[in-house]
Amino acid sequence: MDRTTINLEPMPKVDASEDAFDLSSGTNEDTEEAYFLDYLVILAREKRSIFWIMASTTLLAAIVTFALPNIYAAKAIIMPPQESQSAVLSALGQMAPLAALAGKDVNLKNPTEVYLAMLKSRTVADALIQRFDLKRVYRDKWVADARDDLEKNSDLAPSKEGIIAITVEDKDPKRASALANGYVEELRRLCQTMAVTSASERRLFFEQQVHSAKVALENAEDELKKTQERTGLIQLDSQARAIIESVSVVRAQIAAKEVQLQTMRSFATQENPEVIRTERALSALREELAKIEQAQNAGNGDINVSTGKVPTAGLEYLRKYRDVKYYESLYELIAKQYEAARLDEANEAPLIQALDEAVVPEKKTRPQRALIIAVTVVTSFFLAVALVLLKQFFIALGRQPEQSAKLQQLRYLLRWK
Repeated sequence: MDRTTINLEPMPKVDASEDAFDLSSGTNEDTEEAYFLDYLVILAREKRSIFWIMASTTLLAAIVTFALPNIYAAKAIIMPPQESQSAVLSALGQMAPLAALAGKDVNLKNPTEVYLAMLKSRTVADALIQRFDLKRVYRDKWVADARDDLEKNSDLAPSKEGIIAITVEDKDPKRASALANGYVEELRRLCQTMAVTSASERRLFFEQQVHSAKVALENAEDELKKTQERTGLIQLDSQARAIIESVSVVRAQIAAKEVQLQTMRSFATQENPEVIRTERALSALREELAKIEQAQNAGNGDINVSTGKVPTAGLEYLRKYRDVKYYESLYELIAKQYEAARLDEANEAPLIQALDEAVVPEKKTRPQRALIIAVTVVTSFFLAVALVLLKQFFIALGRQPEQSAKLQQLRYLLRWK
């Protein structure tokens, strides 16, 4: 048959299809045009098959698409409170003896990241699951599965501006908006609980320290009174008083700095810059105390007060007086920290501001049925064309003895043994 002559009869005896798929023939403009026309003939011949493939696939996609429930998305936007300085650290910074050593901050993480992590916490998720009975809604047997489903249906995304967008998808538009607002409410409740707990722990810690310092001060005052009654010494000279007060203040600063460091380690790591600065300040104070003791020590007397400059008869009185001044300074410093902790406890929890509360969505977000059906029509058309051409390709191969033998061998190799 001539390459430019095409038999339009169904399944012609002339090997038009075979010629169209002749793998050994050369390529030129005439043969390429003939190939294209042969393809068109095959597609026209199999137009009913193509149509039914498209129709059945599109119908199946339409049935599945309309069987899917409508999903609604509700969105709430919140602005986390900005990082503020603790009253404890503020009070420490205002203390005259420690003004140059107190820190300004504790190098906390970005507030947005902190509150985002709180929103994603298991505590918030479990509270929402129990509040909205999500095990029944998601048809889950276990709380862990309901937690995973809630996470899949929730999108918690921060922005560069420092706000957090909370988007929740659900079949029920009212429940979607309630869940989004529920995230905000549970975050507020969690912040309040954590703030009160943390402040209470700090207040209790400093309260114990104040009580211990007060008891020690009272004991020191009693011992000083007994010494005065026994020795009859009531007043020191100005030089001895200055020496004692200097040493006592530095020792009190060291003790207060140790308390501050112990408090910071309860909420900061060892690598925290504020912890490192406090440790360096503590080392500097200890070095200063060592220098004072070395400069004032004249030999065999007390390490804090030079016995060469204080009469031997008043040495016992000096020691008792030194203890009193030390515990006075220590009590004063810790009392200020305790008052600051009480202020922290009295303060309200950080205020979570809702820029946009979630409202009941009016339009569904998915499924987009029209788009799905359109994509299915286009995809099924190309799939049908590919199947038809592939079918004719194998028919053409089967009519060639050499290719038919290879095809039989391929079938044999592909079958399961």
